[in-house]
Amino acid sequence: MDQAFWDEQYRQREQRFSGRVNGTLRVEAEGMRPGRALDLGCGEGADAIWLAERGWQVTAVDISAVAVERAAAAAGADSGIDWQQGDPRVAAPPRRSFDLVSAQYFPVLRETGHRTLRGLLDAVAPGGTLLVVGHLLDGPPPAEWTGPDPSEFYSPEEIAELLDEDWSIEFHGPRERPEVPEGNPHHKDVVLRARRLR
Repeated sequence: MDQAFWDEQYRQREQRFSGRVNGTLRVEAEGMRPGRALDLGCGEGADAIWLAERGWQVTAVDISAVAVERAAAAAGADSGIDWQQGDPRVAAPPRRSFDLVSAQYFPVLRETGHRTLRGLLDAVAPGGTLLVVGHLLDGPPPAEWTGPDPSEFYSPEEIAELLDEDWSIEFHGPRERPEVPEGNPHHKDVVLRARRLR
Protein backbone atom coordinates (compact mmCIF):
# COMPACT_ATOMS: atom_id res chain seq x y z
CA MET A 1 0.00 0.00 0.00
CA ASP A 2 2.64 2.46 -1.13
CA GLN A 3 2.23 5.51 -3.37
CA ALA A 4 2.12 3.41 -6.54
CA PHE A 5 -0.69 1.27 -5.09
CA TRP A 6 -2.83 4.25 -4.16
CA ASP A 7 -2.11 6.19 -7.35
CA GLU A 8 -3.41 3.19 -9.29
CA GLN A 9 -6.51 2.97 -7.09
CA TYR A 10 -7.39 6.56 -7.93
CA ARG A 11 -6.58 6.21 -11.64
CA GLN A 12 -9.09 3.36 -11.92
CA ARG A 13 -11.96 5.83 -11.45
CA GLU A 14 -12.51 9.41 -12.50
CA GLN A 15 -13.86 10.06 -8.98
CA ARG A 16 -13.22 7.52 -6.24
CA PHE A 17 -15.29 9.05 -3.43
CA SER A 18 -18.59 10.92 -3.13
CA GLY A 19 -17.15 14.42 -2.82
CA ARG A 20 -19.07 14.93 0.46
CA VAL A 21 -17.57 15.39 3.90
CA ASN A 22 -17.43 12.26 6.06
CA GLY A 23 -20.50 12.30 8.28
CA THR A 24 -18.72 11.64 11.58
CA LEU A 25 -16.26 14.46 10.99
CA ARG A 26 -19.17 16.77 10.24
CA VAL A 27 -20.97 15.77 13.43
CA GLU A 28 -17.89 15.97 15.67
CA ALA A 29 -16.29 19.13 14.28
CA GLU A 30 -19.45 21.21 13.77
CA GLY A 31 -19.24 22.80 17.21
CA MET A 32 -15.47 23.04 17.51
CA ARG A 33 -13.69 26.36 17.55
CA PRO A 34 -11.64 26.50 14.32
CA GLY A 35 -7.87 26.29 14.59
CA ARG A 36 -5.20 24.28 12.83
CA ALA A 37 -6.35 20.93 11.42
CA LEU A 38 -4.47 17.98 9.96
CA ASP A 39 -6.47 15.80 7.57
CA LEU A 40 -4.69 12.44 7.26
CA GLY A 41 -5.39 10.50 4.09
CA CYS A 42 -7.24 13.45 2.57
CA GLY A 43 -8.14 11.61 -0.64
CA GLU A 44 -9.96 13.86 -3.07
CA GLY A 45 -10.27 16.58 -0.46
CA ALA A 46 -13.89 16.71 0.70
CA ASP A 47 -13.08 16.78 4.44
CA ALA A 48 -10.31 19.35 4.09
CA ILE A 49 -12.49 21.62 1.95
CA TRP A 50 -15.37 21.37 4.45
CA LEU A 51 -13.06 22.30 7.34
CA ALA A 52 -11.51 25.20 5.45
CA GLU A 53 -14.93 26.59 4.59
CA ARG A 54 -15.62 26.73 8.34
CA GLY A 55 -12.53 28.70 9.20
CA TRP A 56 -9.98 25.97 9.86
CA GLN A 57 -6.39 26.34 8.72
CA VAL A 58 -5.98 22.95 7.08
CA THR A 59 -2.98 20.82 6.20
CA ALA A 60 -4.18 17.90 4.06
CA VAL A 61 -1.89 14.95 3.42
CA ASP A 62 -2.23 11.89 1.22
CA ILE A 63 0.26 9.32 0.00
CA SER A 64 -1.25 9.47 -3.50
CA ALA A 65 -0.07 12.27 -5.77
CA VAL A 66 -3.13 11.63 -7.97
CA ALA A 67 -5.48 12.18 -5.01
CA VAL A 68 -3.71 15.37 -3.91
CA GLU A 69 -3.84 16.77 -7.44
CA ARG A 70 -7.58 16.10 -7.66
CA ALA A 71 -8.17 17.56 -4.21
CA ALA A 72 -6.30 20.77 -4.99
CA ALA A 73 -8.22 21.16 -8.24
CA ALA A 74 -11.56 20.64 -6.45
CA ALA A 75 -10.70 23.20 -3.79
CA GLY A 76 -9.45 25.90 -6.13
CA ALA A 77 -6.45 28.15 -5.84
CA ASP A 78 -7.95 30.36 -3.12
CA SER A 79 -8.85 27.62 -0.62
CA GLY A 80 -5.89 28.32 1.67
CA ILE A 81 -5.43 24.57 2.20
CA ASP A 82 -1.87 23.27 2.41
CA TRP A 83 -2.00 20.19 0.17
CA GLN A 84 0.86 17.76 0.72
CA GLN A 85 1.76 14.47 -0.89
CA GLY A 86 3.52 12.45 1.77
CA ASP A 87 3.84 9.25 3.74
CA PRO A 88 3.78 9.49 7.56
CA ARG A 89 5.89 6.34 7.71
CA VAL A 90 8.69 8.38 6.12
CA ALA A 91 8.12 11.84 7.61
CA ALA A 92 5.99 12.47 10.70
CA PRO A 93 3.90 15.66 10.88
CA PRO A 94 5.19 18.51 13.07
CA ARG A 95 4.83 17.78 16.76
CA ARG A 96 2.08 19.36 18.89
CA SER A 97 0.99 21.61 16.03
CA PHE A 98 -2.68 20.86 15.36
CA ASP A 99 -5.90 21.57 17.23
CA LEU A 100 -7.57 18.75 15.31
CA VAL A 101 -5.99 15.64 13.83
CA SER A 102 -8.59 13.80 11.77
CA ALA A 103 -8.03 10.24 10.55
CA GLN A 104 -11.15 9.07 8.72
CA TYR A 105 -10.70 5.44 7.66
CA PHE A 106 -6.96 6.09 7.48
CA PRO A 107 -4.94 2.83 7.46
CA VAL A 108 -1.84 2.78 9.65
CA LEU A 109 0.12 -0.47 9.50
CA ARG A 110 0.98 -2.04 12.84
CA GLU A 111 4.65 -1.68 13.77
CA THR A 112 6.85 -2.84 16.61
CA GLY A 113 7.26 0.21 18.79
CA HIS A 114 4.33 2.01 17.08
CA ARG A 115 6.68 4.60 15.55
CA THR A 116 4.37 5.89 12.80
CA LEU A 117 1.29 5.95 15.02
CA ARG A 118 3.11 7.76 17.82
CA GLY A 119 4.27 10.35 15.29
CA LEU A 120 0.66 10.99 14.33
CA LEU A 121 -0.47 11.23 17.96
CA ASP A 122 2.36 13.64 18.69
CA ALA A 123 0.95 16.01 16.06
CA VAL A 124 -1.97 16.93 18.37
CA ALA A 125 -1.35 20.15 20.29
CA PRO A 126 -2.14 20.42 24.03
CA GLY A 127 -5.89 20.96 24.28
CA GLY A 128 -6.34 19.59 20.78
CA THR A 129 -8.53 16.75 19.56
CA LEU A 130 -7.71 13.43 17.97
CA LEU A 131 -10.58 12.03 15.88
CA VAL A 132 -10.13 8.50 14.53
CA VAL A 133 -12.91 6.73 12.63
CA GLY A 134 -12.82 3.17 11.32
CA HIS A 135 -15.37 0.72 9.99
CA LEU A 136 -16.91 -1.65 12.53
CA LEU A 137 -15.78 -5.07 11.34
CA ASP A 138 -17.83 -8.13 12.24
CA GLY A 139 -15.44 -11.01 11.70
CA PRO A 140 -12.98 -11.63 8.87
CA PRO A 141 -13.43 -10.19 5.36
CA PRO A 142 -15.66 -12.18 2.98
CA ALA A 143 -14.03 -14.91 0.91
CA GLU A 144 -14.20 -12.79 -2.26
CA TRP A 145 -12.33 -9.89 -0.63
CA THR A 146 -9.10 -9.11 -2.50
CA GLY A 147 -7.99 -5.98 -0.67
CA PRO A 148 -5.55 -5.65 2.22
CA ASP A 149 -6.17 -7.57 5.43
CA PRO A 150 -7.83 -5.18 7.92
CA SER A 151 -6.13 -6.97 10.81
CA GLU A 152 -2.77 -5.59 9.65
CA PHE A 153 -3.80 -2.05 10.62
CA TYR A 154 -4.44 -0.32 13.93
CA SER A 155 -8.09 -0.18 14.93
CA PRO A 156 -9.53 2.75 16.91
CA GLU A 157 -9.69 0.37 19.89
CA GLU A 158 -5.97 -0.32 19.72
CA ILE A 159 -5.18 3.36 19.40
CA ALA A 160 -7.29 4.10 22.48
CA GLU A 161 -5.30 1.52 24.44
CA LEU A 162 -2.05 3.30 23.57
CA LEU A 163 -3.20 6.68 24.92
CA ASP A 164 -1.60 7.50 28.27
CA GLU A 165 -2.40 9.92 31.11
CA ASP A 166 -1.74 12.87 28.79
CA TRP A 167 -5.06 12.12 27.09
CA SER A 168 -8.74 12.22 27.98
CA ILE A 169 -10.97 9.93 25.94
CA GLU A 170 -14.20 11.80 25.29
CA PHE A 171 -15.90 9.12 23.21
CA HIS A 172 -14.92 5.63 22.16
CA GLY A 173 -17.26 3.05 20.75
CA PRO A 174 -19.48 1.93 17.87
CA ARG A 175 -21.79 4.38 16.19
CA GLU A 176 -24.17 4.38 13.24
CA ARG A 177 -22.73 6.30 10.30
CA PRO A 178 -24.56 9.63 9.94
CA GLU A 179 -24.52 9.21 6.16
CA VAL A 180 -23.78 6.07 4.19
CA PRO A 181 -22.69 6.49 0.55
CA GLU A 182 -24.87 4.60 -1.91
CA GLY A 183 -23.70 1.03 -2.32
CA ASN A 184 -21.38 1.12 0.69
CA PRO A 185 -21.80 -1.97 2.90
CA HIS A 186 -20.41 -0.29 6.03
CA HIS A 187 -23.25 1.16 8.11
CA LYS A 188 -21.51 1.25 11.49
CA ASP A 189 -18.22 2.76 12.56
CA VAL A 190 -15.96 2.74 15.58
CA VAL A 191 -15.20 6.28 16.69
CA LEU A 192 -12.41 7.50 18.94
CA ARG A 193 -12.39 11.12 20.06
CA ALA A 194 -9.70 12.09 22.54
CA ARG A 195 -8.31 15.38 23.86
CA ARG A 196 -4.65 15.93 24.67
CA LEU A 197 -4.43 17.36 28.18
CA ARG A 198 -0.76 18.37 28.08
